[in-house]
Amino acid sequence: MANTHSVTDVRLLLELPPVERFKKRSTTGKAGAKKKSTAVRRRLVHTIAGVLVGLTVGFLMGDSTLRLHTGCREFGPSLSQPLKQPAVSPIQWAIEEDGPANGTTTSDELPATLLFVGVMTANQYLSTRAAAVHRTWARQVPGRVLFYSSETSVRPTEAPDLPLVRLATVDDSYPPQKKSFLMLQHMWDNYGDKYEWFMRADDDVYVRPDKLETLLRSVDSRKPVFIGQAGRGNQEEFGLLSLEYDENFCMGGPGVIMSRETLARVVPHIKHCLKNLFTTHEDVELGRCVQKFAGVPCTWSYEMQTIFYHNSSGREAFTGNLKLKEVHRAITLHPIKQHSHMYRIHNYMKGLELQDLQQKKILLHRDIYAMMEQLNKLQSHPESSVNFMLTKKTKLFNARPGSPNYLGDPKLLGLPPGLNKFRPRRVMDVIKWDFISKSWFSDTDSNPRRRIESFAKEGLDDVVREVMDIINKFSKQRGRVIEFKEIFYGYHRVNPLYGVDYILDMLLMYKKYRGKKMTVPVRRHAYLQQQFTNFEIREVINGVEVKQKQLEETFSIDFGIEENTMPAKDIVDNGLLRIDGHSIENIKQSLDKISLKTINFVLPLFNRHATFIRFMDNYESVCLANNERVTLTIVPFGQTTLNKAVEIVDAVKTKYPNARIKLLPDLEDSFARALALDFGSSRINAPEDLLFFVDVDMLWTNAMLDRIRLNTIRNRSVYFPIVYSEFDPIVVYGQSVSPNHFLINQDSGYWRQYGYGIVSMYKSDLIAIGSFNTSIHGWGKEDVDLFEKFVKKNPKMIFRAVDPDLVHVFHKVECDTNLSQQQAIMCKNTRYETYGNVDQLANTIYKNQEKFYSFVNKQINKSTKAIPSR
Repeated sequence: MANTHSVTDVRLLLELPPVERFKKRSTTGKAGAKKKSTAVRRRLVHTIAGVLVGLTVGFLMGDSTLRLHTGCREFGPSLSQPLKQPAVSPIQWAIEEDGPANGTTTSDELPATLLFVGVMTANQYLSTRAAAVHRTWARQVPGRVLFYSSETSVRPTEAPDLPLVRLATVDDSYPPQKKSFLMLQHMWDNYGDKYEWFMRADDDVYVRPDKLETLLRSVDSRKPVFIGQAGRGNQEEFGLLSLEYDENFCMGGPGVIMSRETLARVVPHIKHCLKNLFTTHEDVELGRCVQKFAGVPCTWSYEMQTIFYHNSSGREAFTGNLKLKEVHRAITLHPIKQHSHMYRIHNYMKGLELQDLQQKKILLHRDIYAMMEQLNKLQSHPESSVNFMLTKKTKLFNARPGSPNYLGDPKLLGLPPGLNKFRPRRVMDVIKWDFISKSWFSDTDSNPRRRIESFAKEGLDDVVREVMDIINKFSKQRGRVIEFKEIFYGYHRVNPLYGVDYILDMLLMYKKYRGKKMTVPVRRHAYLQQQFTNFEIREVINGVEVKQKQLEETFSIDFGIEENTMPAKDIVDNGLLRIDGHSIENIKQSLDKISLKTINFVLPLFNRHATFIRFMDNYESVCLANNERVTLTIVPFGQTTLNKAVEIVDAVKTKYPNARIKLLPDLEDSFARALALDFGSSRINAPEDLLFFVDVDMLWTNAMLDRIRLNTIRNRSVYFPIVYSEFDPIVVYGQSVSPNHFLINQDSGYWRQYGYGIVSMYKSDLIAIGSFNTSIHGWGKEDVDLFEKFVKKNPKMIFRAVDPDLVHVFHKVECDTNLSQQQAIMCKNTRYETYGNVDQLANTIYKNQEKFYSFVNKQINKSTKAIPSR
């Protein structure tokens, strides 16, 4: 099939937009070549000097002139047009209760006069939908927003600043025809001479003011214009709306926009339009009125279906994934029936705006870097981009790391896009590419071939959407559109320093609709790069964001920062060292209270004498020697285990008389971990006690104890740490014991993601779910059963995180032949995982090829003999 497609290999680099570390989104750009001639350098020097002189002269001219020019740039030529006088109505159309509204400004700037928005709402929605609109997109409109409701409406106490207009003689009945027309009358009577554009919106529409402003500034508001998604009714209504063959209307849901000229022509005839209604549809009648008296139909452009986007899913619209091309392209989104999703969409849109700002910042860094390279500033002194001086006393990059004014590392962000930014000096530094097809292939994973995981799929979808937007950016002018079909294959790698790289081979569909029409499948290679930005950190202590005071003073913490590298003011301004709304003493008390929590260890024990000695040595050095608030309850199985444990415990108690170690009577039953943990926890009395269920194979540090105290919250959080489990040290090191149990890398062990046996919780939470299932005997399954109980009760209680200070020391896993089938499978899988990683097992096979082939042949012969002959 691939041979039938024309292949286009694009030899350029599309750059994806920047993201915070390890998050995926995208844009594109072309890396241009740099010329280094003497003439170019001379022109650049003259240009920079001219800019500096111009800025100095402009500053000295005084800020009154500056304010005048800054304010007037918004008006455009339409304000010089003679205004028609607002129509004077003998009826009092509205009782206005106007709270603090956007569009109001300080004395230093002129008000925005581009757009006036009237939002139609009802009394029952003032505290929900209307309030959500007012708190989100309405605050960013380049003009003013008022909310129009019935005469009896009351401003809700939840939104005391909602700018509300109560329309006289209007109720909240549906359809809101009278409300709509009288709203237009009020707009013109009070604001007709102040704004260029007027928008009629519902309270269930989300508007992107930045994109709307761009659209409106490209259209002449002096002409009669009626903008929206054109409609002629659905199939059932077609021919029944009294529309002529050349008439249409703007669908009201996604929003309707009129120029000042259009509104001026319509308003004098509002009474006539209200008396001559042919349908019950408010938007149809408005469109008929505009057509008759302004002489313009709604915009017929097919593009308006995507700009003013209406989702036909009803109440479920925009409640799912927002990473869709329809959402990204739209100026308005309708309907948003669940007002809580208005905030969700607003948060998503603000995230897109932040990415745009990050991209602009990176492009400025690259411009600076390119200019300095042209001036030969970087050849002799690579560090000069950081230390470049604008004047004798002013550095180009003045803010230091940690300050809110820090602009990022110019040496990293200034590099132009390219797949060769990082040049490894050693073979081990080479960053390997993952291969993407129907599956994800990677030699860095324990499963070299696996399904494409959800986060990777989401990242690929983002990349494809951005690439297609770039390709189709000028499709309308060129009379063609290109649609994405699928990815044949691709390559992916992550450079922690610079970003994410993609190479994709995509199948596209080329559709030409102007001139000679054609549809042709094509392939295109895209080379993409997604730049990482700086790390952003938010400090939280016990659920409270740290903001105002320095942590060094509050908690006597030494950050180890060298002098003259990061001043204390920069640390405070960065937002890491301030406490918002809480006194320093309260924070100290909270931390002290957490540190005073007693952790009650519960340890099941069956034989494993040497391992128990190692466990007690670690318990002594970490807990007892440091006076940690801990207790230890040991549950032995069998008299032999009990006798040996008594000797070790007595020796520790002799050394630490105050140690709270309890050795319970032995359980004569066969080993059952569930029974042991249930028995041990029952001997810990108070429901508010913090329990920690541990195994004899575990080692830990003091940091692990702090995490248990912080991450386990009564009635709110149960902590299931993801422990690090060692590989067989004979395979890794060629010796029976690991030289460093806390060495964590891909060769020494793995994270046991599906192990739930190590857990901390409060006894009251354990009792609430019914404790352990003591009918489970032998190895495993009791931890999964406990985990599932918490999931059923409240999945939000479960907190999981990798803990590098909690290590499971390797031991050979012996699977009892009496285990149930499910337990036996779990036991064998665990045993297989502990041998080593893929590279180590492959090397073992390479070194012992003859033994391996002999073993394989024996297995084949056994399976052949087991097949009965016919």
